[in-house]
Order: sequence, then C-alpha cells, then structure tokens
Amino acid sequence: MAHSRIQSRAAQWAALFAAAVMLSLAPPAGAKMRSETLWLVPASGPEAAIDIEIAEDPKEKAMGLMFRTDLADNQGMLFPYGDASELSMWMHNTYIPLDMLFIRPDGVIHRIETRAEPMSDRVINSDGPVSAVLELPGGTSERLGIKAGDRVRHPLFKASEPASAK
Repeated sequence: MAHSRIQSRAAQWAALFAAAVMLSLAPPAGAKMRSETLWLVPASGPEAAIDIEIAEDPKEKAMGLMFRTDLADNQGMLFPYGDASELSMWMHNTYIPLDMLFIRPDGVIHRIETRAEPMSDRVINSDGPVSAVLELPGGTSERLGIKAGDRVRHPLFKASEPASAK
C-alpha cells in the first residue's frame, strides 16, 4: 500500500513538473510577439503580403508555432538569427503542417521544406548558410508559386543591389 502511494505521489509530481515546464515556455496571457508584414516576391507572379509574428528571443524561438491548431493562409512566423549559418528546425508539438523557407541575409530563399510533418522530431536542415526561417501554413509556397531563388522583402533582409546600380 505504501509503495503504490509513493508511486502515485511521484506520478503527480512528474505531471506537475511537466505542466510547469510547458507553462514556462508559453508567453504570458495577452502577450504577443511583434507583428509586421513581410512580402514574398516570386520570380513570376504577384507579390504576396504575409502577416508575420517575429520570434526574436530564445523563448519565442523555442515555442514557435507549437500547440497552434490553425494558421491563416496569409500568416506566418519569422525566426531571425542574424549572421548566416547552418540552421535546423523541427515540428515537435506542432499540430499543423508547415512550409519552412530558409532565407539568406540578402532575402533570397535558399531552400523550402514543404508540408513538414506535424508532431515530428525529424531534424529539418537549411542545407547551407541562412539567417532566418519563415514558417507558413503547409502548401502556401506551392499555392503562391514560391520557389528557392525567389525573394522575401522585409527590413531584416539586405537585398543586394542590381549590377547597374553599382
């Protein structure tokens, strides 16, 4: 009897600890990440405005789009990392499929991971140096005709000048 009571108490403490960890990742009630507009610029076709949240600090980046059950067609989350480096993402506790656009410092899309599998712990690499990742609802890249080599327009990216402007 005492042994099962100890196991029960241990299980309660473990559940409380897990809840505390999850709550520590969640932003305070009413808190929101900074919101702005970003433009996807395909080589052919019209530009598309995307309302983005910007995950700037480590807690926001750790939480990302975890536990969200929907994301509108014109919404996304941008993860800026500063200097270009190899980056990796995952879909842990992410309930919706996402397109991940790996973006170079000049705003050029280096690579796109389409329809990343929800709830997967598979590591998704940038496969080259990038400075940011944009997460969009799964299928958005295809719907808007966005491909690697296309551009993203936002103040975080410094577009290179055309040769004629130099």
